[in-house]
Amino acid sequence: MTKYILKRLLLLIPVLLGVSVIVFFIMRVFVPDPAPLVLGQKAPLAVREAWRESHGLNKPLYEQYFSFIKGALVGDLGKSYETEESVTKEIFSRFPATIELAIAAIIISSFFGILIGVVSSVKKNSIFDNLGMILALIGVSVPVFWLGIMMIMIFPGLLHLPTGGRIDVLLQPKNITGLYMLDSILTGDLESLADAFRHIILPATVLGMYSMAIVARMTRSSMLEVLNQDYIRTARAKGLPEGKVVQRHALRNALIPIVTVIGLQLGALLGGAVLTETVFGWPGIGAYTVHCITDVSDFPVVQGIVLLIACVFVLMNLVVDVIYAFLDPRIKLNKKEGSS
Repeated sequence: MTKYILKRLLLLIPVLLGVSVIVFFIMRVFVPDPAPLVLGQKAPLAVREAWRESHGLNKPLYEQYFSFIKGALVGDLGKSYETEESVTKEIFSRFPATIELAIAAIIISSFFGILIGVVSSVKKNSIFDNLGMILALIGVSVPVFWLGIMMIMIFPGLLHLPTGGRIDVLLQPKNITGLYMLDSILTGDLESLADAFRHIILPATVLGMYSMAIVARMTRSSMLEVLNQDYIRTARAKGLPEGKVVQRHALRNALIPIVTVIGLQLGALLGGAVLTETVFGWPGIGAYTVHCITDVSDFPVVQGIVLLIACVFVLMNLVVDVIYAFLDPRIKLNKKEGSS
């Protein structure tokens, strides 16, 4: 297992190099010149040229790229054009908000997705099955921004839930991890915990709807395949209660493709919460990335965020592969390597 994990971590190097090349050249070819955006359209031409020179933007592209890679290898991603702060500091001051939102969304989507999928498979072709699949179809079809706006219009009045931000400005918990709910638990601040929970309900639900639909459909498909196996019929023939047959025998053996989907969806949620963060004013890296691209052409920040997201995707794939071995010890690493 250790050898396999090390091998997968080494494969992270070419992936990150490829991603760095793509994002580096796309930012410089298709994104507007940052000088007038940062300094203002009325800034004199000489001031703009001096700014470009000080930030190395007048050098050939290959020199700029190698300078970027050289700094990245020692953990220096440069400074933000907008704030002149370290890119690492700018990213990790916002990334905990996205992590908290993504974790809440994946918990919601996994719980309800698996529940809907199991009920739909056990009650195949019943009204429960039809309702579950209709809900899954709605989840994959409804645009995130529209669903977010509808929830903002409906639920704050019904349930008195906040529609923006992470927590009340007067209830900031002590910063330990940057995850407000976890920090509130660690410090015993129950008032902040309750308020952070109320703030995250709507955005996490909206963000998790698509993933819930995917998990529900995968769970139903996987469960239907397992429920037709001989060992399930044997378990029923032994007189085991249906609940134990479904939970202990069917669901556990159906979990492998479900875990794959959940792991990949978590990686996607960490990097793709742009619309949800924008609609609900959530201060994460999704909305910040859009701002850096469209408003200030902040090359270093965008490059750093894309590299971070690429790392998250690769590491989530690795975590999923490792979990396979615990769910089904019969799976051998050489088989996993062949299917990777």
